[in-house]
Amino acid sequence: MHSYIQILTTPTADTSGTTILLHFDSKRYLIGNLGEGTQRATIQRGTKLTKLTNIFLTGKTEWENTGGLIGMILTLADATASSVAEAKLRLNEIAEKKRRRADNGETQAQNRLDSYNTNKDTGGGEEDVEKPTLTIHGGRNLTHTLATARRFVFRQGMPINVEEIEEEGASMKKDPTWTDENIRVWAMSISPSSTEDPEPLQRQRSARKRSYDEFEDHGNASGLHSDPNNESPAEQRDRAQQIRKAIVSEMFDSAWRLDSLNECPLAQVRLPAALFIRNPETKKIETYTGPLPGGEEPLPDITVLIRKPWPGALIETLPPTESSQEAVSYIIRNYPQRGRFLPNKATELNVKKGSNWSQLAAGQTVLSEDGKTVMPDMVLEPGKEGGGVAIVDLPTADYLDNLVTRPEWRAPEVMTGVEAIIWILGPGVGQDERLLGFVKEFSHLKHLVSSVDACPNYLAFDSAASSAIRLNQVDPVRFPIPVHDNVTLPQPRQRSERSGDCLKSLIQTQPFLQAQRGQMVQLEPTVEIKDRFIASSLNTALVLQETPKDVLQLGQEARKELIREETQRNLEEWQADIPSKDAEIITLGTGSALPSKYRNVSSTLLRVPGYGSYLLDCGENTLGQLRRIFPPDELAEVLRDLKLIWISHLHADHHLGTVSVVKAWYEEVHGGKPAEPSCTLTQQLLNPAKVLRDEQRLFIASDKAMNNWLKEYASVEDYGFDRLVPLSVASFRQSTTGPVKTRNVTNLTWDGRPMGFNTFDSALNKALTTATGLADLQAVDVNHCHGAKAVTLTFPNGFKFSYSGDCRPSLPFAEIGKGSTVLLHEATFEDELQGDALAKKHSTTSEALGVGVAMGARRVLLTHFSQRYQKIPNLEGMGGLEVGLEDDDNDNDEEGTDADVAMVDVPSAAPVDKQATATSTSTATADVKVKVKTRTPIPDMKVGVAFDYMRVKVGEIAHLEKFRPALLRLLEQPEAEEKVGKGVENGGVENGGVEGGKGKGKGGKKAGKKGR
Repeated sequence: MHSYIQILTTPTADTSGTTILLHFDSKRYLIGNLGEGTQRATIQRGTKLTKLTNIFLTGKTEWENTGGLIGMILTLADATASSVAEAKLRLNEIAEKKRRRADNGETQAQNRLDSYNTNKDTGGGEEDVEKPTLTIHGGRNLTHTLATARRFVFRQGMPINVEEIEEEGASMKKDPTWTDENIRVWAMSISPSSTEDPEPLQRQRSARKRSYDEFEDHGNASGLHSDPNNESPAEQRDRAQQIRKAIVSEMFDSAWRLDSLNECPLAQVRLPAALFIRNPETKKIETYTGPLPGGEEPLPDITVLIRKPWPGALIETLPPTESSQEAVSYIIRNYPQRGRFLPNKATELNVKKGSNWSQLAAGQTVLSEDGKTVMPDMVLEPGKEGGGVAIVDLPTADYLDNLVTRPEWRAPEVMTGVEAIIWILGPGVGQDERLLGFVKEFSHLKHLVSSVDACPNYLAFDSAASSAIRLNQVDPVRFPIPVHDNVTLPQPRQRSERSGDCLKSLIQTQPFLQAQRGQMVQLEPTVEIKDRFIASSLNTALVLQETPKDVLQLGQEARKELIREETQRNLEEWQADIPSKDAEIITLGTGSALPSKYRNVSSTLLRVPGYGSYLLDCGENTLGQLRRIFPPDELAEVLRDLKLIWISHLHADHHLGTVSVVKAWYEEVHGGKPAEPSCTLTQQLLNPAKVLRDEQRLFIASDKAMNNWLKEYASVEDYGFDRLVPLSVASFRQSTTGPVKTRNVTNLTWDGRPMGFNTFDSALNKALTTATGLADLQAVDVNHCHGAKAVTLTFPNGFKFSYSGDCRPSLPFAEIGKGSTVLLHEATFEDELQGDALAKKHSTTSEALGVGVAMGARRVLLTHFSQRYQKIPNLEGMGGLEVGLEDDDNDNDEEGTDADVAMVDVPSAAPVDKQATATSTSTATADVKVKVKTRTPIPDMKVGVAFDYMRVKVGEIAHLEKFRPALLRLLEQPEAEEKVGKGVENGGVENGGVEGGKGKGKGGKKAGKKGR
C-alpha cells in the first residue's frame, strides 16, 4: 500500500501556516493549519482534494490556523454537490434505459454492463448516491467557530462532522483517538505551562431573543431539549455543544429549500420577509403588495405565503464560550503491513494457484490440495509495523514542558513505526533547550521543522507573482514586484526577541531538516524523505526574460508618451480641480467568488493623505496581500493609519479576511492589549464622543449581521473586538413632500446608539469626523443578496469615493455618488454574458461604466472580474451601447426600446421608512428612467482596469489608458508555466528582488467557477 505525506505550505506572507497532505489511493487527509490562503495554494499547486475525507487541525483554535477553513469547505461542498448531482443524473439515465429495454423485451446483458459502468463512475449502487461526509478534527471552540458563520453559509452538498479534542491531562492513551481503514490517530491536546489548566467553564445559559425550541422544531435537534434548571454545569456545556453541532449540521446538510412556501396569517408575519398570495381567480402565486404589519394602514384578515426562514438563522445568539489555550498535535500511524507473498512456498505446500493464493495474501487460512491447513504466515515474508509520523504544533515555548513529558512518546504501543516528526513551531521555539534536548533523545527519528525562523518568505502564488512581475516591466510605477525574500532567516516580519541564527545553523547541520513546499515523507513501503518533489522558489529572472519584446516596446512607448510636455500639460488641465490627487488606490484582490491562480478575492485599500487609510471589503487573505505590497515598516504605518473597514455584504469572498486584518491592527496599535474595563458599554452609549476622542478605534461599517458575526467570534479569541467601533449601517428611502418624492437615508448605530456626521450632537459629529477622517458616509441597499450595500465616502476637502460592492447597476447608488471623484465598480461579466449578470445579480462592463456616467464620476476603476477571465475586460466597441438605469419605483418601461439597451435591475430590498431620522441623506428622483451612453459624454472620465497588487494614485488613473495596448498584448500571450528554481543568493536583491536559478514546475489548474 503506497502512502505518503507532502508539505503543501510553509509560513509565508501568502500562507500563514503549515498545511500537510496525507495521501492514500482511496482517501486524502489534510493536517496542520488551514489559515487564509490555503485554498489558493492548493489551486496553485494543482492539488486535487476530491477524495478529502478528514481534516486534522493542529495548534490553537484561532483564526490564524482556521481562517481558510470556511472558504475551503464551501468550495469542497460545491464540488461535491456537483459530483453527486451528476451521479444521480447518470443513475436516472440508466434507470430510464432499463425501463425502455424492459418495455421492448430486450435481454439483460446491456443492463448489467450499464450497472457496471454506473458503479464504476459513482462508486456505489443504483439505489442512491451517498453524500460524502467531511470530518474536521481540532481543538475546543472549533464547532463554535463554524457555527458563527451560519448567517452567511448554507450548503447542502456535504455533511460536516466536527470532532473536538479536549485536554485530558497527561494520562496515557494506548488506544488511538480515531481510526479508519487506513490510519490510526493519537491526538494530544496540550496546555501551556505558564497558565494553570482552566477550570470547567461555568457558561451561563444563552439569552437568545428566540428560544432554541424554534430551532428544534425544524427536526434537527431531537433529544436535545431539556430543563436547563435541572442540569449540572457539565450537562449545560454538553447541551450547548449539541446546539452548536446541530447548527453546523444544518449549515451543510439541511433539507430546507428556498422555493418552499408556507401559509401564515398576515398579522403574524415578521418583517423583513418576501410575501406572496395565491390569486383566487387564476390560482397563480403573485407578490403581495398590500398593507404590511407595523404600517399605518389596517391589515386585511388574510393568509399569505412566506418562505420559512433558514433554520440556522433562527438562532440569533450562540451559547457563550471562552477562549481555549490548548494546542493540538497528532501521532499518525499506518496499520501493520503483511509481508510479501511467496509463490514458491505456496507451491511447496501444495496450495492450488488462484483464489487460494489470493486468500493467503489477504491474511486468510486455506486448505491445500492434500487437505492440510495452510496459515498465511507460512507463505508470507515477516510483516512490519506500519509507518508513522507525528505532527507537533507548538505556538510558544510555554507548551514545551507539557509536550515533552507526554507518556505517548515513550510508549511502544503508540510510537512503534513512527520514524519522523514534523514540527510546526512559533517564533523562537526552535532554539529552546528543552526542545533541543527532546530532539536529541529521539535522534533516531527524522525531524522536519516549519516555522518563520526556518522557512523563508518565498512567493507561494507563483502565477500571481509572475503576472505582477510582467506587469512591472510594462509599468513599474503602478505595478510593484511583490515583496519577498528567499534568503533571510528568520523572516523579517516575524523577528522574535531571540535570534534565529541558532535554528538556521541547526538546519544547515543537524538535527533539524527544513520543511519545504512539495517535500514528501513516504510512509510505505518504507519511511523516507524525498526531496526531489520540492517546488523551488519562483525564478523571477526567467519570468523577466520571457516577456515578449513587443510588449516591452509598447510599455516603453507609453512611458515616453507620459513624459511628453504636451501630455503632462493636458493631464494637469483635465484634473486641476480634482481633490486628493495624491490619494492612492491599492487593489489587493480583484477576482470574484473564490481565489484563483491570478486573482485573489475582493479587497481594496484607499489611502488618503491627511485623513487615513480605508479598506473596502476584506476577502480571505487580504492581510497576505498587504504583506506582499508593503515591506514590514510601511505595513506598520498603514495599519496605524487604518481608520475604517467597509464590508459590502456577507459573502465569504468579501469579508473572511477581516479578523486577520483587525488582529494585525490591534497588535500594531494597541500591542494586543484589551481596552480598559472603565470603557463600559454605558460610556459608549452616554458619551461616545469622549470614547472616540480618548482612544484610537477602528471602525467596521457594514450590515448589522457582519458586526454580530465579529462579536460572536470574539469569544473564541481576543483579536481586538473591544477596540472596534462596529457601525451597523441601515439605509432607507424616505418619503418627502415637494418635487423630490423620496430621499436616500443612511442610519448608523453603535451598539444601538445612533451615530452620524450630521446629527444634532455637534461634539459627536466632530469626534466622528476626526476619528474616521470622513465628512460623511452614505450607503444604499443594492440588488445582490440580503444586506448588500454600496457606499460613498466623502472627505472634508470634497474628495468623494464610491464603491459598489457586488450588485446590479443601481440608480440610488448613482444618486448618492453624484459627482464622485472616483467610482470603484464591479464588472463581473463581459457584455455578451448579460444573462449571467442578471441571473447572478452582478454587473457587466458597460453597466458599470453606465453607473459612472450617471454619477458624473471623474474616474472609474473596474474590478471583481469573473475568475474565468485572466485577461482585462473588453472596453472596445461600446460607443453605440446604452445602459438604462431605473429607480425602484419606476414600473413604466418605454415601448420600442432599442435592442442594444440593457435595462437595469434595481434593488427592491430598500423599504420606504416615513419615520426615519436622517443622519446622512441625498435626494433621488423617483419615477424617472435614466439612459446614459457608456462612451462618456463627460470628456474627462477616465477608466482603468484593476489588477491584484496595483497601486495607482487618483491623479494617475488617466495614465492607465496609455498602457492599455501593452497590457492587451501581454495578456494575449498563452499561459506559460511558472519558472521556479533554487535561486542563487547573489542573483538579485534579497528583499523583493530577482533570484537566479534553473528549473521549472507547473502551476495548478484553473479555479472552479462556482460562486459563493
